[in-house]
Amino acid sequence: MHALDPGAVGAAWRGLAAALPRPKAILVASAHWDTQSPMLTAMPNPDTFHDFYGFPEPLYRLRYPAPGSAELARQASLLLADEGIPTALENRRGLDHGVWSILLHMYPQANIPVVQVSLQTELGPAHHYRLGQALAPLAADQVLLIGSGQMTHNLREWGRNFDGQPAPYVVEFQAWVHERIVAREHHALMNYRDSAPHAVRAHPSDEHFLPLFFALGAGGNGAEPMRTYDAIEGSVLAMDVYTFTRN
Repeated sequence: MHALDPGAVGAAWRGLAAALPRPKAILVASAHWDTQSPMLTAMPNPDTFHDFYGFPEPLYRLRYPAPGSAELARQASLLLADEGIPTALENRRGLDHGVWSILLHMYPQANIPVVQVSLQTELGPAHHYRLGQALAPLAADQVLLIGSGQMTHNLREWGRNFDGQPAPYVVEFQAWVHERIVAREHHALMNYRDSAPHAVRAHPSDEHFLPLFFALGAGGNGAEPMRTYDAIEGSVLAMDVYTFTRN
């Protein structure tokens, strides 16, 4: 629903785009595409994939007609192959809402080429950190690498009564992650399910947290982390926005 009514986080996304150098292309790892091995969208004009049901009709009328880039997809595939990670190019699947619901606020003109890379949820955080590391050289070609997930994502608790306040477990988990990011303790983050407070409650499954590791890997230990937004919606959904900038 942020696509229709972005609220404060929409302003944060717009502000982030305004603060960043304008990219020549964008590559996004979204929580909503999971495959056995990495796949990359390679079609010239990817569709807007409405990968959900039961929402208001205006949401299904939204389109994000950004061009794709077969060249960027091939370049990314070669970088992953160099690291021993097999990939495939996808020419049918469109961009899912983990991509377009953010980009339509960041870059509403939809005139920057976009490629999406899939997750492999069963392979865990270390694998996605490695994906980010492998694709990090693209940043030198002015490609913006984005991990699109969520700091906490337990939809079973959406609408529970927390007296209108952030759920304490969400605040504790969010703070733990922030401390590890600022301290560049990437190994601790990759073992978050054993180390972080309320990890399983914050993420009953991994997929919405894995894009963070893609972004961490792309930035690397030398990147400067900055949190530009940290509000919690509906008591249980932490909407943190981070950048990892290499000097």
